[in-house]
Amino acid sequence: MKMLDLAGPFEVFAEAARFGARYELEVLSSDGAPVRSSTGMRVPVDGAVESATDVGTALVVGGDSLPTAPISSDLRAAAASLSRRAARTASVCTGAFVLAAAGLLDGRRATTHWRHARLLAAAFPRVRVEPDAIFVEDGTIFTSAGVSAGIDLALALVERDHGEEVARSVAQSLVVFLQRPGGQSQFSPSLTLPRPSSPVLRQVTDAVAADPADDHSVPALAARAHVSPRHLSRMFRQEVGSSPGRYVEGVRVDAAIRLLHAGQSVTACARQVGVGSPETLRRMFLARVGVSPRAYQQRFRTATRDAASALNDEDLR
Repeated sequence: MKMLDLAGPFEVFAEAARFGARYELEVLSSDGAPVRSSTGMRVPVDGAVESATDVGTALVVGGDSLPTAPISSDLRAAAASLSRRAARTASVCTGAFVLAAAGLLDGRRATTHWRHARLLAAAFPRVRVEPDAIFVEDGTIFTSAGVSAGIDLALALVERDHGEEVARSVAQSLVVFLQRPGGQSQFSPSLTLPRPSSPVLRQVTDAVAADPADDHSVPALAARAHVSPRHLSRMFRQEVGSSPGRYVEGVRVDAAIRLLHAGQSVTACARQVGVGSPETLRRMFLARVGVSPRAYQQRFRTATRDAASALNDEDLR
């Protein structure tokens, strides 16, 4: 299990007690045995799932092996059993794979860590995966994105239980966002769409990636592929699930992200990726990443760059 998947939400619920909320926290495993965490620390538990009574929220945490290893029958049964006794069921990060394997997400919207969202959708086609969401509520089932998003989910549950003021006080006390801006896309190292399978379309997408600022209009891309614009659009929809224009936009945003990490200005990024103006890049960022280019750069710039900026500011003064 991922240690922060458990510790993050538990800190939120425990902190809420300082502001009038009351939660009784129990850690359970399928068989009542301690569980080893991602840090190597063994986590003691209060008992087995079968011993649980009067469950308000059943929270299933994630683990590194859950997306790639078969979910054991006892874990599936434990999740299903606990959910039946709970007023609501939630998962953190890859805990969504446990809920999905237990059939609890069938026909529902859900999310998980951005790295595993496509795998969740492929492995469980009856689940409507929302890869950019920080957390998703569908009826009495809640799922959250990766790791620290369990804190966002727990704050949302506190807000539902005790109101916005209590949730805000908890967020301020823990020095976290009550509702963080943007979605998971801002944490993903790449926004690009799946690589196509056909050599013809792969040649086109490779050319777009090699020079995002070039003319990548549909007629230009179709000429490069030696097909009609209509046929090219059909190929894009079939192989990457997107229109050519949307694909090119994604590659340009991806390229802009790399330039922002390198310290380029928003204006320079817009020029180098071929979007024309900073305002156009801003609209693309807000639509795809959920935050502006400037906000993204400020949020993810390195401590070294922060120190250098502070030194330059001191020199200017």
